[in-house]
Amino acid sequence: MPAEESTFLRACRRQPVPHTPVWFMRQAGRSLPEYLRVREGTAMLEACATPDLIVEITMQPVRRYAVDAAIFFSDIVVPLKAIGIDLDIKPGVGPVIADPIRDRAAVSRLRPLTPDDVPYVSDAIKGLVGELGHIPLIGFAGAPFTLASYLIEGGPSKNHDHTKAMMYGAPDLWFSVLDALADITITFLQTQIDAGVSAIQLFDSWVGAVAPEDYREFVFPHTKKIFDAIGDQVPKIHFGVGTGELLGQLGETGADVVGVDWRVPLDEAARRVPAGKALQGNLDPAILLAPWEVVEERTREILRRGRTAEGHVFNLGHGVLPSTDPEQLRRLADFVHTESARLAAEG
Repeated sequence: MPAEESTFLRACRRQPVPHTPVWFMRQAGRSLPEYLRVREGTAMLEACATPDLIVEITMQPVRRYAVDAAIFFSDIVVPLKAIGIDLDIKPGVGPVIADPIRDRAAVSRLRPLTPDDVPYVSDAIKGLVGELGHIPLIGFAGAPFTLASYLIEGGPSKNHDHTKAMMYGAPDLWFSVLDALADITITFLQTQIDAGVSAIQLFDSWVGAVAPEDYREFVFPHTKKIFDAIGDQVPKIHFGVGTGELLGQLGETGADVVGVDWRVPLDEAARRVPAGKALQGNLDPAILLAPWEVVEERTREILRRGRTAEGHVFNLGHGVLPSTDPEQLRRLADFVHTESARLAAEG
């Protein structure tokens, strides 16, 4: 079966599937002992720029689990590093920016990205497509708001103080930052599509910090610009954390699939998202730390509620936690397939 006819891509396109497809955000890394071994002594950004390592880490969960898609091993700040932003990913902290962008002069540092800035991305994807065969590969990028938050704050932030201060107090500057980031993201995603990914996911991890009316004014246009540029080349997934009040707008950006975190039941999410969209989600990653009986019960309920959506891709409501037992993920992938097939047979 070619990747184009995979259950994952069919579900993204809201076509009939024999069972609910499944993959896990952050399935490549963190909780896998083989990932920790291969990454030992190698910094995150170095690993993200080494094609052989990218291929190996992307393939590791595919070898372990019956997942219906692989996700390209990278990081949302890779294109920022590639254009010369002085940043590092510090273990236990996250991306740290040496010189935050807080005035118009600093915006000039956000130069356009070209495919030549990230040759390791194309090289790794071409290798992966050949190795994965019928299994689709998902490419991804960070959305402008989340990238801007790191760049303006200088690193992870609980309240996004500087970010919101610019957004509300200097909107012209804000729009300049987000417009530049949208262009960088378009190139980064298009490079992945040209190299052969079968779908893309745009992560707006921290946009749940924004009220709906502010999202519409200050964020929505730049996200829509990205999805408009990608068009219908591949299915497009959009995901954010704490975005229950934004789900309708996330669907209006042009995404084909709206990712749902664990806070909103999927049948309610289906009511909030515009018609013509599939849903992705939404098991709380922490539930995987509970006994299997709990995981099974919660998963069964998510699959039942997911049947109200026009299409459903099973996933976690955020990334795999580092302390997760890989055996739980293996059992979960198998259970999603068997239980969703049973539910489908029941009608």
